[in-house]
Amino acid sequence: MISKQTIDKIFSTIRVEEIVGEYVQLKRAGSNFKGLSPFHDEKSPSFVVSPSKQIWKDFSTGKGGTAISFLMEIENFTYPEALRHAAKKYGIEIEEDQREFSEEAKNAQSERDILYKIHEIANEYFQNILWENEEGRSIGLSYFRERELKDEIIKKFQLGYSPEKKNAFTEFALNKGYSKEILEKSGLSIFPENSPSGIDRFRERVMFPIHSFSGRVLGFGARILKNNIKTAKYLNSPETEIYHKSNVLYGLNQSKQAISRKNICLLVEGYMDVISLHLSGIENVVASSGTSLTTEQIKLIKRLTENVTILFDGDNAGIKASFRSIDMLLTEGMNIRVLLFPEGDDPDSFARKHPQEYVEKFIENEAMDFIDFKAEILLREAGNDPIKKAEAIRNIVKSVGFVQNALKREVYLKEVSNKFGLSEQSLFNELDIQKQITQNQTPKNLPKENLQPKLEIVPESVEQVDPIMFDLLKQENNLVNLMLNFGDVVLHRENEENEKYDITVIEEILHHFEEENYEFQLELNKIIIDSIKEGIQNEELRKGNFFVTFMDENITSKVVDAIMPLNDLENWASRNIFPPNYGDKISSQVEGDILIHKFRYIDYLIKKIGEDLPNQMNNETQYFESIRKITLLKQASMKLSEILGYSPIKGVYVNR
Repeated sequence: MISKQTIDKIFSTIRVEEIVGEYVQLKRAGSNFKGLSPFHDEKSPSFVVSPSKQIWKDFSTGKGGTAISFLMEIENFTYPEALRHAAKKYGIEIEEDQREFSEEAKNAQSERDILYKIHEIANEYFQNILWENEEGRSIGLSYFRERELKDEIIKKFQLGYSPEKKNAFTEFALNKGYSKEILEKSGLSIFPENSPSGIDRFRERVMFPIHSFSGRVLGFGARILKNNIKTAKYLNSPETEIYHKSNVLYGLNQSKQAISRKNICLLVEGYMDVISLHLSGIENVVASSGTSLTTEQIKLIKRLTENVTILFDGDNAGIKASFRSIDMLLTEGMNIRVLLFPEGDDPDSFARKHPQEYVEKFIENEAMDFIDFKAEILLREAGNDPIKKAEAIRNIVKSVGFVQNALKREVYLKEVSNKFGLSEQSLFNELDIQKQITQNQTPKNLPKENLQPKLEIVPESVEQVDPIMFDLLKQENNLVNLMLNFGDVVLHRENEENEKYDITVIEEILHHFEEENYEFQLELNKIIIDSIKEGIQNEELRKGNFFVTFMDENITSKVVDAIMPLNDLENWASRNIFPPNYGDKISSQVEGDILIHKFRYIDYLIKKIGEDLPNQMNNETQYFESIRKITLLKQASMKLSEILGYSPIKGVYVNR
């Protein structure tokens, strides 16, 4: 178990904007940063990071918390895993509490955790074979050096080698205590009936570990080096509980910072394309690893940038098939350019032939927008055939239809108009036709009536909102929020004898609750108040930041809501608007909110006593005592409404 001292050190060292910035493209907005939610599709940014408060809030989903809770949310880490990941990033040594665990606790690891661990073990094993084993050095390391890879690049991508012996790794893992079942589920080993001792899936191949966004090994790609064997040149891990190839981009973990910094991503096909470009100093590059590009992969890129340049081999027969990828990127709102390398070259060979500056300039100068790219490919095939030429233009307009932004769509159509000498109106007409075709592509076997929306009478909700309880809960939350935000602020007060005294916001509000013998209606508020009281007993004022490190998701979410209000989404100063800040008049705000809470609580007590009156009809003494209490409470309510300038009849504050 990670020691409390280490946890405290991690929280005091890490920066939420740095950790979140590896996953989300953040832009400065006043004192905060803003970006698109990584948890929800949106066009306007509603994700806010506060460096001063060291928290984040996603207003589109309601999620929020610290850097550690963000890692847990986005990477599906456990709490210890998120702490270890953050500690590794910031070079913090983990200290463990030495405790004895029961056998039940030791066996409580989930299968998912074990799959991550076995891949980590395998990755270390394959690297060790590459560098320390004679077979690994003579075959695997020699191959990488023939490809002109330097040792630091080999280590950066954690490349390895799986030996010729058919069950070398399987035997190694079994001796370490891993079961046949977990080895089979990981895809690292196969156990056919005729080989009960197991077979290594990747034997006699160089190994390319595939990492998650955060750097965990999810699976492997492996290349065979012998040409006389009838088998696939590349072999990938099968789909497992932790590895889904449609959700992963090769090289993203090593490239994410460069992509974010340069605000552009280069998209290639193979492992060696990524590695060779890194070797040449170009690091903002990822690969789809030979699979068709997926929406999930595009969203991974979009966290870091909206700009993509696709790099194609000059003689790639699948270029036309790539048109689907272009349409998908446009649908996700990406800005696309496409580069064709000279015939006979691919990103790997081109990067090894030329220095970094030349390659960068070539990509920058030769990359085309998707219209020019599709025109070059399709019109080359069309030649002088007018029908094929018209079909090519229709194909280009279809792609323009996938552009989400209306202004961009119009600019692209103007470009097509100028390029082919066609009227803009005819192109807009064609675009409308393409949209209708897309919208009408519904399953043919569905009856037409099933496609029509049905009008249904929605029954009224049985559960009605109690306005008195609603007002009370709102005011209870307001006071708790004031404690979380401004708990340590000192207020200057005078008592009835005009004697001056100082009191903190926390103490004044707590005194109010205790004076009224107030019972908290919301359990989360009660937990927070109990912790605040405990802090006072230990001579400690606990406000918002104390609670965001709680690993109770409900508490964390509530506290983040309190200390990062909705108006943090807006950067008013950029428009020369300077509204008053929450808490500018904290002294009068606390005083006023306490009085409003008293008023709401009296309404609640009157309602509660009134509801019990029918049960007291047979007990005259009890009945008239309740009537007396209601009368006194109503008198107190009238006095408070005068102080507050509140009209119970109109439901408004008259002087506000």
